[in-house]
Amino acid sequence: MSRHPHRREALIALGLAAGPVVALGFTRFAYALLLPAMRGDLHWTYAQAGGLNTANAAGYVIGAGTAVFWARRLGDRAAFVGTLAVSALVLLLTATTADYPLLSLLRFVGGLATAVSFVLGSALAARVATGGGQRRAALMVGLYMAGVGIGVVLSGLLVPAALATAGDAGWRAGWLLLGVVAALAVVPALLAVRRVSPVSGATSVGLPRADLARLAPTFAWYVLFGAGYVSYMTFVIALLRDQGLGTPGVATFFVVLGLASAVATLTVWGRVIGRLPGGRAPALVSVLVLLGVLPVLLLPAGLPAALVSAAIFGSSFMAGPTAATVLARRALPASGWTAGIALLTVAFSVGQAIGPLVSGALSDSGGVAVGLWLSVGLLAAAAVVALRQRDTAGQPSVDAGRPAVTAHR
Repeated sequence: MSRHPHRREALIALGLAAGPVVALGFTRFAYALLLPAMRGDLHWTYAQAGGLNTANAAGYVIGAGTAVFWARRLGDRAAFVGTLAVSALVLLLTATTADYPLLSLLRFVGGLATAVSFVLGSALAARVATGGGQRRAALMVGLYMAGVGIGVVLSGLLVPAALATAGDAGWRAGWLLLGVVAALAVVPALLAVRRVSPVSGATSVGLPRADLARLAPTFAWYVLFGAGYVSYMTFVIALLRDQGLGTPGVATFFVVLGLASAVATLTVWGRVIGRLPGGRAPALVSVLVLLGVLPVLLLPAGLPAALVSAAIFGSSFMAGPTAATVLARRALPASGWTAGIALLTVAFSVGQAIGPLVSGALSDSGGVAVGLWLSVGLLAAAAVVALRQRDTAGQPSVDAGRPAVTAHR
């Protein structure tokens, strides 16, 4: 038994965070950095660009919906590491083709694999501190989610470097660099997953209707939140480029966004979300993310507005999955955590599939800024819906020292 159990738990959660580094930091969000170059080199419309992200999100929906199947078939730990390796392979293959249907297929497969790894990684992170009470568990989930910010920072360093040497044609080198780092990320994930105890009892395939009904406002919030935040993440770089921001400015924006996400998720959100009752946490997150979108739409174009947006948006957007995880952890038995996470991720993914497609169509007709205003409206609606979520009855106190019997995101 470790003499420093809290430190050991933190190291395990950070090792598992290699999953979201690849799943969201690389596979999903780095696309925003590569999109302008791919669009210029391959002569895409904004609708085509949004369609490629929608293919990724469609795969994500299926991956989230089948995560429990893979967990039961392969074991959650093996499935987590295996799909993380598949995600790395897909990133490498994306660098090899300019064919739109094939790129769409790769984005689809990448979405499926990363959804499985993200869902199962979330469930594993929720088990790291199962006996430590709700607040300790929320902190471990926050450490896991910090991997997204780390991935965004790495993307902001690697992709602009590739584009700076080859211009728009450098998008291939960008995907290649991300694929190599993703392959390396499998190692800490494998080391961490071996130290997570197996779940006691069989993983539930589904959830009772009563459990789903208790979380209905959270499901609705997550659809709206997913559509709102991902529309910004998909097209904000294109907007900044249209406003005259060069490659160094874009790289700075992305690094600031990623750093803000990693720092806030590591130090703030795990603690804050563990203390807020009902739907207050997701409502707060939605409002802050909305405020993060506004600077690039309302302030004079330039690097200062971009960095204000990056700091506000970056510090809050990954608190959404953390809040969803903690709400589900409070509402479900331990055997239902993976199923609850999977269903919530399906809702999230539906929003992420719809958002870029609609935002892209609006951008084609009225400019990128028009498409980004969709994010503002969706996030405002998400905040209102989230407040309808109530605390579930009969749950242990968040301060209880006994093992938590309720579930997770």
